[in-house]
Amino acid sequence: MRATLPLHHLLLFLLFLHPTQSQGPPNGYTCSTDRTIYPCRTYAVYRATPPNLLDLAPISDLFGVSRTMISDPSNIAFPNATLVPDQLLLVPLTCSCTSNHSYSNTSYKILPGDTFYILSTTKFQNLTTYQDIELVNSTLVPTNLSIGADVVVPVFCQCPEKSLTSRGVSHLLTYQLRPSDTNASMVASRFRADLRTMVSINARKLVPFSTVLIPVTRIPTLPGTNNSGSSSPTASGGGSGKDGVVVGLSIGLGVVGIVLLVGLLWLLCFFGRRRGYGQEGSDVKRRRVGGVGGGCLSMLEENKFMADITDCLDRYRLYQIEELRRATSDFDPACVIQGSVYKGFIDGEAIAVKKMKWNAYQELRILQKVNHTNLVKLEGFCIDPEDGTCYLVYEYVENGSLSSWLQEPRKTSSNLDWKTRLRIAVDVANGLQYIHEHTWPKVVHKDIKSSNILLDSKMKAKIANFGLARSGCNAITTHIVGTQGYIALEYLADGLVTTKMDVFAYGVVLLELVLGREVMGEKGEMLWAEAERVEREEEVKAWMDKKLVEGECCPMESVMSVVGVARACVQRDLTRRPSMVDVVYTLSRADDACSDFSGDGLFGHGSGVFAR
Repeated sequence: MRATLPLHHLLLFLLFLHPTQSQGPPNGYTCSTDRTIYPCRTYAVYRATPPNLLDLAPISDLFGVSRTMISDPSNIAFPNATLVPDQLLLVPLTCSCTSNHSYSNTSYKILPGDTFYILSTTKFQNLTTYQDIELVNSTLVPTNLSIGADVVVPVFCQCPEKSLTSRGVSHLLTYQLRPSDTNASMVASRFRADLRTMVSINARKLVPFSTVLIPVTRIPTLPGTNNSGSSSPTASGGGSGKDGVVVGLSIGLGVVGIVLLVGLLWLLCFFGRRRGYGQEGSDVKRRRVGGVGGGCLSMLEENKFMADITDCLDRYRLYQIEELRRATSDFDPACVIQGSVYKGFIDGEAIAVKKMKWNAYQELRILQKVNHTNLVKLEGFCIDPEDGTCYLVYEYVENGSLSSWLQEPRKTSSNLDWKTRLRIAVDVANGLQYIHEHTWPKVVHKDIKSSNILLDSKMKAKIANFGLARSGCNAITTHIVGTQGYIALEYLADGLVTTKMDVFAYGVVLLELVLGREVMGEKGEMLWAEAERVEREEEVKAWMDKKLVEGECCPMESVMSVVGVARACVQRDLTRRPSMVDVVYTLSRADDACSDFSGDGLFGHGSGVFAR
């Protein structure tokens, strides 16, 4: 009598027999042919592990997200969560397409004893591989990593194609198989995934420590934590009646705690303002609604801000106004760096304190989403209880703005050679590529200019000032803001907000780097308009910064490549402008020319996308 295999055993058998296919680097995924699905929000399944990763704080720091962004989908009663070994957590990822590889990139600083192999296998639990980390960080030498060096860790992910979303699949979870995962049906049932679909999209052997994609129609319910330290990963997250009561009580207490915290902060801000404004009557209301007079919150958005601010408390430091006053000598004008930004010192470390002159809600919300080495890092914030003024506290960037270097001949002549300018151009391009391609929804900076590009002690560039940034693009606005000379024509004429307006402004910055002067000429003509008439090499050589022509290591082939990128970026038709992904690739070609000329490259070689 012939035995009949159950369906799930047959599928599992076929999966074991299926040859492992190369999908980019080992264990990685290539981008879908339909690039419109990127970026997307998805999740990685992470395990709490002793001794250092049994708390939400280090895990959230590792992935650059807040603790509540993990606790909410993971069914954890934050902030009183007690994790147990091997407890499953859902960590949010923004999945994007990078060099035809589907990744979610997160920034990491090298610690003593770190290697790419340790990062991939231990800290990131095989959600990436050391080969992929090497590929993404081509400028670093794996055998000679400096403590404190910034590393981009590419976590495997994939966005569901339309053929999957049409069948109800909302997310593809990245999951690392363990020896205890003895069959595919067990893994599928744990996350309420369809077994057939899971087998079809994982064209690889089902072996321990490899990664698979789990298609789910909704975010699965994971078991919450309890005081007994027990946790079993089940599909429904259910358990005994007693466990359910404990979990429900924990969640309830956590919610009550957050509500009380929100209420306390609201009362502090509200009554502080009443004391500060005194008896000004209707004028107070007018100033608060308009966001003028130092108040950071409008009346309409105050409650929303205070509710969302709880997400920031676990990731950023909440400073006291007395701390900031001591740090800046009571906001002495002598401490002003630029505009309303002050330099200060707390515990011997320099900080930059930005006093908000407008509503801080949108900027703080966007800053929560971004985490990249080429963006100025937000350290914390403060709300003055006396008048409700908001202060954002940033890392201090030692060498100031790019504009100050380009406009001060003494600095430019001695330090801003061509290789340094090219490195700055690449840094800014990487920062813009990150906010355009690796955030969800996409972030548009809206105010890219040389004064908003800061240089650290090693002349590494960081994008600053997200005060005008917008989360989401392809929108129309009637409120036109920006700096003359950097504003894209479609935004100026129609109020169209897209990532291509940042590309336009970036092209203007590239022209500033080549010419070494401001965006407005002596006759009032814009740099981008001048660039339309300059094509031949002899014209560019006569047009560019004379200090570069007279200096060493300035190959014209490299300069012409950069000018070509700039001209493409400032095209009047936004559809003809490149993406920042294309820009980064093409600047690699400019670096190739500089490397061949000097024998010393800045970063990994690449192929260009612009024909000259």
